[in-house]
Amino acid sequence: MRADARRNYEALVTAARALFLERGSEAPLDEVAKRAGVGAGTLYRHFPSRTDLLAAVYVSDIEEMCDTAEKLTDLEPGPALSEYIDLHLSFSMRNNGIKKAIREMLADVDPQPQILMLCKSRMTDVSAEMLVRAQDAGVARKDVDPATFLRMIHGISLACEDHPQLAPAMLQVMKDGLLKTG
Repeated sequence: MRADARRNYEALVTAARALFLERGSEAPLDEVAKRAGVGAGTLYRHFPSRTDLLAAVYVSDIEEMCDTAEKLTDLEPGPALSEYIDLHLSFSMRNNGIKKAIREMLADVDPQPQILMLCKSRMTDVSAEMLVRAQDAGVARKDVDPATFLRMIHGISLACEDHPQLAPAMLQVMKDGLLKTG
């Protein structure tokens, strides 16, 4: 992608993320283009449909979360896992509306778009790496597998979708049960 096209693409994704968080996934696409400082034609060249734009925002967010998580390996395994849990839940809570729209739009799509499958795979791999690293260091329970670990985080996110103020207490219970102290 040419540099100007890449800038436009990134500006559109950034504007869409902000607008979707403010007004939901049904926010007007013309407003996305306006906020990005580009014309509607540029928007539709990059993203022929709302689905394409939603997927791009979600993929961008997953990549950002995974990039941040990979930097946590500089920390000791226990604190790294704790920070990762916070990061992942924050990501999940921030993107509840976008995730819901993605789930709904993909309900009738088979097979799933390749880029979303790759991002899901990367997120699963990063989560597993963080957990296994802590388990190998003896600071996390060994009887929790990576799939269960992710389901716990996603469960808290879903349970707190309408009441985000409940998330910190639920998260602490999860950490208390997962991480070994002392």
